[in-house]
Amino acid sequence: MFLTCMETVTKQLVSWMRGHESSVFSISVHASGRYAITTSSDTAQLWDLDTFQRKRKLNILQSVGIQKVFFLPLTNTILSCFKDNSIFAWECDTLVCKYQLPAPPESSSILYKVFAVTRDGQILAAGGKSNHLHLWCLEAKQVFRIIQMPTKVRAIRHLEFLPDSFDAGSNQVLGVLCQDGIMRFVNIQTCKLLFEIGSLDEGISSSAISPHGRYIASIMENGSLNIYSVQTLTKEINKPPPPLVKVIEDLPKRKVNSGDLKMKVTSGRVQRPAKSRENKIQARILKQDLTGNFENKKNEFSDGLNKKRLQILLKGYGEYPMKYRMFIWRSLLQLPENHTAFSNLIDKGIHVAFLNLQKKYPIKSRKLLRVLQRTLSALAHWSSIFSDTPYLPLLAFPFVKLFQNNQLICFEVVATLIINWCQHWFEYFPNPPINILSMIENVLAFHDKELLQHFITHDITSQLYAWPLLETVFSEVLTREEWLKLFDNVFSNHPSFLLMTVVAYNICSRAPLLNCNLKDDFEYFFHHRNNLDISAVIREVYRLMDTTPTDIHPDSMLDVFVALTKGQYPVFNQYPKFIVDRQTQERERIRIRDDELDYLRERQAVEDMQAELDQQRVEDEAWYQKQEPLRKAEETRRETPLQEEEMMIQQRQKLAAVKRELKVKEVHLQDAARRRLLQLQQEQREMELRRLDDEIERKVRMRDRDIVATAKDLDVRRLELGSQKSLHEKSRRSTVSPDGFQQTSPGKRLQNLTRNQEAIAKEMREDADANKRKVDLEDHMFHRPIGTDQTQNQNTQKLIEENLAKAEQACLNTDWRIQALHKQRCNDLHRNECYQEVAKLLRKNRKKEMEVLNAVMEGEAKKWEEAEEQDFHLKSEKKAAAPSDASRRWFLENEIHAQHPCHRVPRCQDEWVASGRLPRTSQLKDISEMESLTQISLNQRKTHWDTMEWDLTERVRNLRQRLATQARNRCQTPHLLAT
Repeated sequence: MFLTCMETVTKQLVSWMRGHESSVFSISVHASGRYAITTSSDTAQLWDLDTFQRKRKLNILQSVGIQKVFFLPLTNTILSCFKDNSIFAWECDTLVCKYQLPAPPESSSILYKVFAVTRDGQILAAGGKSNHLHLWCLEAKQVFRIIQMPTKVRAIRHLEFLPDSFDAGSNQVLGVLCQDGIMRFVNIQTCKLLFEIGSLDEGISSSAISPHGRYIASIMENGSLNIYSVQTLTKEINKPPPPLVKVIEDLPKRKVNSGDLKMKVTSGRVQRPAKSRENKIQARILKQDLTGNFENKKNEFSDGLNKKRLQILLKGYGEYPMKYRMFIWRSLLQLPENHTAFSNLIDKGIHVAFLNLQKKYPIKSRKLLRVLQRTLSALAHWSSIFSDTPYLPLLAFPFVKLFQNNQLICFEVVATLIINWCQHWFEYFPNPPINILSMIENVLAFHDKELLQHFITHDITSQLYAWPLLETVFSEVLTREEWLKLFDNVFSNHPSFLLMTVVAYNICSRAPLLNCNLKDDFEYFFHHRNNLDISAVIREVYRLMDTTPTDIHPDSMLDVFVALTKGQYPVFNQYPKFIVDRQTQERERIRIRDDELDYLRERQAVEDMQAELDQQRVEDEAWYQKQEPLRKAEETRRETPLQEEEMMIQQRQKLAAVKRELKVKEVHLQDAARRRLLQLQQEQREMELRRLDDEIERKVRMRDRDIVATAKDLDVRRLELGSQKSLHEKSRRSTVSPDGFQQTSPGKRLQNLTRNQEAIAKEMREDADANKRKVDLEDHMFHRPIGTDQTQNQNTQKLIEENLAKAEQACLNTDWRIQALHKQRCNDLHRNECYQEVAKLLRKNRKKEMEVLNAVMEGEAKKWEEAEEQDFHLKSEKKAAAPSDASRRWFLENEIHAQHPCHRVPRCQDEWVASGRLPRTSQLKDISEMESLTQISLNQRKTHWDTMEWDLTERVRNLRQRLATQARNRCQTPHLLAT
């Protein structure tokens, strides 16, 4: 959440302030206008309105919420009210807790929701969900009255005191907005119901009272805004008898019970409490006190301050307290705060004499410059002489800087200063006030003749040593603190005190002044700050005020202090009116003469312009005649590339059609090749299975033949055991080894398909890039003549702006641009339709490719399942064949050992050779040969099955890699096509 600060005159944003996390529901501004407090439900923050920076932040517990935090009027105190009914008062500068209000009486304890304070900051009214109102005396820090509203009032939604111009800030009428939408106005002293606004049918949602208490603005529940006149309401309400107000007892000296504070509002006559003896005594004392203080009545201010006491305080401390200085100044000067009159002056706007104020007085702060400009304009509207007063900005600037946040107070302080402390300044206008300077020179001659003689010797007049101090009111030679201290004393004394200050400043600076001999040195001295004790100067002023003879004392020639009148400001005409009128007439004559010269210059300029226009028209006609053949040639050149572009588009369309046909044929060829490849693979697998079956059958037949032959040989060897010839007969049998099974790899054809797909994707990307280059070229060719024509039209428009043919040319240019824009839009729409059609085709192709990809993935899954089944079948066959091979080998070894137990049978023929032993008999050779054949057969079968297993594993792995590569290529191809 952030707050915005707006300038009311220019309606411009000045600054914004950040810091609140929740919504802000209350804003309170200090009387000086320098500080502001913003309140939300969880925190309250103190802001410096000069820098718009946060100064302090009030953090509270979440369980204790904030009801309201606000400044007390005319004081430097901040009042914070929390939801637990605790109320604290804080010092604004140090934020030290000054006091805490006690808890309300138990008999009328309510949770406070709404608050209101009188303009003098003495009485606090609080209410909530009850028909009771608590009135706190902030000076005594206790409840001094409890007002009971009618029984139909159950809750109070808003409280606001009604201002009065004659009550000195101690407001007596309190407006109470109740839950029924009726706002009742009650006198808190007499508890008399004065009047009420709103009704049950037309209730009030919220209400606000004008600063002077003349009008009441109310927002009704139906959304309308009603403005009431307080004067009219009061007249109407006063016609019937007033309602009854029962006052039990006011705040006495004895201990007060909560029941004694209640005041009930009823119908009928007003009942007054009986006069007691104590009241009589109090009235008698009051009468004596008024009689005793009758002589000092003129020193009493409406806000309760006493001028004599303030002067005594000032002489004791040398200055007023910083936090009460503005309040004391407003009391000393008796400012009327005429809001309406000041608003009328401000509404007249910035005066002509101060429109270019920033050129003569370049002020860094824009806010300070605006306030100074408005203050000087208000003074000029108040009295015409101030529009011609050259030193008025110098005179008003320190007060503007001091009261920049309250322009009304600033204006009234400067106006009061001019009326009282600047008496007789304008009698010799526009020259400096010779009479005032003569008074100063006479006082200086009486108190310090040597210094005056030094001034006369070096030709230094009072216009040099006195007038610079007066026209800047010492702001150039004093610091801020010194200046404030000085004007504490100036505003507390007679208007002659300011003139005596000039004399005292020169006397206290006599040592450096007597050492000055050049005029420039004197000028520098009275326009810059010097090492001077302001307290010594003030003491010297008081000494001069007391010791100056009456005949030369300025107070005998100056009037006493006169405050501004209330309601309307007084007329200021203490100046030579004929001089001001003459200057006004002179300025008017100069203005008329300047107007005539301006008229002549403008007339001459118009004639020159007309001649220039005629010449320009002739040049334009010649230029148009030259441009006509150029335009025709340009149209011819423009039609030529359009025709070429049309031919190129037709050729591209034909080429695209051919490419599409080739693409379709290629897809068909790929499908046919894929089907042929799958059929070939199936045929190869079937052929391989047949070859394996034939090989196995051949091996089985060979094994059977070997077994039969071996059995026959064994029978023959038994019959011919004794024959030696059979030993020499050896039959040699050649061993035929089966051929290895080779399988050619089927992945080459799939690789060819993948390469074809990549080539197709690359070709489509090239087509997309070419199409994009074509569109860019078309856009460039389309915008280039438009840019050229726009440049020509801009150059031509500057020359034709002031002739009568401007409208025709602008219309023609506009029509031409509209036609070009229409053609461009048609082209864009046509191109958009083409893009949409291409995108639709791409989406269809992508959908088909995804279907093909899903089919391939399903085929891959099926192939993997088949491969796993074959692998499992192979392992099962191997497990089933292993026991039979082991049993057969065991049978053969047992037979061999049974026949020849003394000899070890070698495993292979190589082992016989390695052992170095040769067979001794033919039986051993035959048996060894038979064992050798059997072992070779077993080894070959094992080698064959291992070869088949490895070959099948390689095929499965290659097939898996090819399918994965093909799937990746197909996944990437749709994205490229979409791009």
